[in-house]
Amino acid sequence: MANPRRANGHRRDQVRARVLREEDECWLCGSVVDKTLPPYLDGSPEVDEVVPVSLGGSPIDRSNCRLAHRLCNIRRGNGTKQRTRVSPFTTAREW
Repeated sequence: MANPRRANGHRRDQVRARVLREEDECWLCGSVVDKTLPPYLDGSPEVDEVVPVSLGGSPIDRSNCRLAHRLCNIRRGNGTKQRTRVSPFTTAREW
């Protein structure tokens, strides 16, 4: 099976360039993304689909593409996993 992101390679490259130009923060964690990092590092920039391609999302629709860290994108997977939210630990006992 062919990679759907590369089926429209030129259009995908245009969307990727536009996302990198317009956005500075990871849409998953909210931290700033260092766009100068080389590919395949945990903090390197990636274009992530809000609705994953595996679930019918478009890899060339700008409204479906957001900037993310590589590690955040890997942890999210294909979108079936919920993002974990850390809540502060509280207790009724006074120390």
